Amino acid sequence: MSRNDPGMTMMTLSALGEPNRMRIVELLRDGPLTVGDIADRLGIRQPQASKHLKVLSDSGILVVKAEGNRRFYRLKPDPFQALDAWVKSFQRLSEERMDNLEAYLRKVQNTEQA
Repeated sequence: MSRNDPGMTMMTLSALGEPNRMRIVELLRDGPLTVGDIADRLGIRQPQASKHLKVLSDSGILVVKAEGNRRFYRLKPDPFQALDAWVKSFQRLSEERMDNLEAYLRKVQNTEQA
């Protein structure tokens, strides 16, 4: 996670760390919803849902689109792509270490057989 990477920030991780906000993100994975829809599906009051949506919006995870008197919330892909890239960097490191271990074990095994 780079300090200069606008897509992946501590604010993003912090926002996702709260269980209700994570549940909101999971709901929005299937498409845009209104605050009322989100509150109903989570079984929380609308003001609570609105507070969570504000944190998610402020952290750059959501986009809000007004249609008449309703506001639809949807996920922005950028923070999740950045998060995926960050996690994959650890996968590459782990795979590299496993490859090194495998090479070392083959070398040890070949030395014992000689």
